[in-house]
Amino acid sequence: MNGGRADGLRKPAGSRGRPGDVRLSDYEAWIEEGTIEEGAPIQLIEGRIVRKRAERRDHSRASIKGRQAIERGLPAGWHLGAETPVQMPASEGLPEPDRSVTRGRADDYKVRDPGLGDVALVVEMADSSLAEDRRRAAVYLAGGDPAYGIINVRDRRHEVFHRDATPRVLAEGDASELVVDGAVVARVAVADLLPGD
Repeated sequence: MNGGRADGLRKPAGSRGRPGDVRLSDYEAWIEEGTIEEGAPIQLIEGRIVRKRAERRDHSRASIKGRQAIERGLPAGWHLGAETPVQMPASEGLPEPDRSVTRGRADDYKVRDPGLGDVALVVEMADSSLAEDRRRAAVYLAGGDPAYGIINVRDRRHEVFHRDATPRVLAEGDASELVVDGAVVARVAVADLLPGD
């Protein structure tokens, strides 16, 4: 770890160090200069550096199945990110959601991370993190994300959040609409997003 702390972060010079007091621009600079080590299990949420949770097996299996199911429905000109950063300047965030449906190709983001204007959907796989993932729905939607989904592994359902709409809860036998640029491009069976029994 090159002498860094266990979480991969060495205290940056001039940092304020209080929760909720980290600017997105500082965090991105620390990544570029190596103050935050590559692969560090942290992310920036609402101006706070938070530790990522270790994944349980059900979470990992849902993550793989979710990737496969969503990728089958993606139109040309879009790709699926896996734990890739999404810029949220309004809330001083650079979260790394489990999945994000993003415009263009991965190589389109050589000099910047995609912002919410580039992202059609953010998805989190939730087991032990369910309460926090539900709270983050408001953060993503307020920041401009058009849709946010939680694959609720524990209760075996899909929770769908949209701006100005009541959240929808889809059961294992239902299908979820994949919407890109305002158009439904695929219907994904909720069962295909969940780990097998």
